[in-house]
Amino acid sequence: MRIVIAGGHGQIALRLERLLAARGNEVAGIIRKAEQGDDLRTAGAEPVILDLESASVDEVAKRLRGADAAVFAAGAGPGSGVQRKDSVDKGAAVLFADAAVRAGVRRFVVISSMGADPEHQGDEVFDVYLRAKGEADAYVRGLDSLDWTILRPGALTDDAGTGLVRLEARTGRGSVPRDDVAAVLAELLESPATSGLTLELVSGSTPVPVAVKAVAGN
Repeated sequence: MRIVIAGGHGQIALRLERLLAARGNEVAGIIRKAEQGDDLRTAGAEPVILDLESASVDEVAKRLRGADAAVFAAGAGPGSGVQRKDSVDKGAAVLFADAAVRAGVRRFVVISSMGADPEHQGDEVFDVYLRAKGEADAYVRGLDSLDWTILRPGALTDDAGTGLVRLEARTGRGSVPRDDVAAVLAELLESPATSGLTLELVSGSTPVPVAVKAVAGN
């Protein structure tokens, strides 16, 4: 498959690129800064320089044409303010989804966040983030032209992955290594029967391939 990843220099995205490339896929990662390109090449991905905060739908669609799947892994980051939660976590996600529709890319996987909810209350930056992610998720779910899967991990850690997870519509709070999030994403991309699912992910006791197969088609 050819897979295009928005936010290609993110911590999960780089792990995912390595996994996908190792499986023989052709991977491209969208990045804002040219100096990030070497990290993508090392991971086995082709760097594509494009700013999703200023690009048009047509510009993004041009980068997506010919792809078999798209992954939205971009994020404003923990140090960003309210404005970028709206422009990246919501705005860029909506733009990327619209571009996938325009480019004819049906398979669309989103890295969201546990607790994402357009009705989430509160005025702190993290509250705004959860609303923005929830609004983006709701927008994607409304696009009939996409075979979408939304993954909502718990608290992310840099611990070594165990390959053992809990993946369900509702898992309850918990943490999960970024390694295991990337492993689940790689399996989801190869499991079109998970289309139409919004899934929560935390560490657990089930091997990643088994966990993905268990939810497929539910």
